[in-house]
Amino acid sequence: MLKLKELSDPCQGIPKGERCDSCSESPYWQGQQRPTPESSTAAGEAPEPCHIAPVTLEEELATAKKLYVQSRSAMLEMFSHARMGRAITVDKADTLVDDIRQSIARHPNAFISLVRLKNANEYTYMHCVAVCALMIAVAQQLELSPELVHQAGLAGLLHDVGKLAVSATLLNKPGKLTADEFAIIRQHPELGAQLLRTSVPVCELVLDVCLHHHEKVDGSGYPDQLAGEQISLFARIAAVCDVYDAVTSDRPYNEAWDPAIALQKMSEWKHHFDTVVFQAFVKSVGIYPVGSLVRLGSGLIGVVTEQVPGLLLAPKVKVFFSTHLNAYITPTIINISEHPQTEKIVERVLAKQYGFINTQALWHGDCAKL
Repeated sequence: MLKLKELSDPCQGIPKGERCDSCSESPYWQGQQRPTPESSTAAGEAPEPCHIAPVTLEEELATAKKLYVQSRSAMLEMFSHARMGRAITVDKADTLVDDIRQSIARHPNAFISLVRLKNANEYTYMHCVAVCALMIAVAQQLELSPELVHQAGLAGLLHDVGKLAVSATLLNKPGKLTADEFAIIRQHPELGAQLLRTSVPVCELVLDVCLHHHEKVDGSGYPDQLAGEQISLFARIAAVCDVYDAVTSDRPYNEAWDPAIALQKMSEWKHHFDTVVFQAFVKSVGIYPVGSLVRLGSGLIGVVTEQVPGLLLAPKVKVFFSTHLNAYITPTIINISEHPQTEKIVERVLAKQYGFINTQALWHGDCAKL
């Protein structure tokens, strides 16, 4: 795993009095699991660490689909409460974050890949769920403590809460925004931070992500034009996760990019992201994330179905088309790590190059009823 090395501590740039020791009474801040009747311990005793057994992708996808539906319902409720001026219930947010963390622990690809397939109509709130999952994965890759991993997830879940103060018509405008409209959109980090300060008892790190997830390491971001380590570690993580999910999701004004092509393009934005954080992100999702269309050296085209731990260039691929025959073939899974001499990925492929439709169904099954 990547180490933090020269990265600052997670609270870099946050006043000492506002750091996360304000959360010292939270069971998460003590490194504990969410209390349950079955896991209760005697007063003063620390709970035993909870080991989560890994499962197959197929097994976790069944659970992840249910969690997707639960997440959508929970976010709709939280956002509805916020719109009506009611406080967001942190306990419910904590529970959702913990459920997502456990899903990722059982299988790192299932929920993260599934939530990327949200439809355009549910983008605003399911984008928050996706960023939550991605931030958990990156925080774990950076070997942050369990309490910081949880706070990273909570930060992702609430990072775009300021968009509740922006009209849905403007957020979902299919055409290009005018300068005035874009200026309104750019207010959402400050509006969100104001909402969290006044109505949601969260760690200052969470609030900082809400305020600064659009900052860039070269100082050209907003709202405060922070640069380098003036930006907190959590906000630097959020910047990568936010952009990745945005560009790989269908939105009213944007067609989703293929995941592997998105990573390739993002790697070229040299002054946008923190280098070490971006490397950790790639290690979390893979150079060819699940759902990526790729061509193998044999001329077969397939969709990446699963990562192989420790082998970024050798995922499992379900091939379904032969470029030599110019025809579809019976879908077959090839584990490239088991065939290093005969198979390797030679290029990323765009679905429209070949007229492919709904290739995502090759790995996740039918999600139409989600």
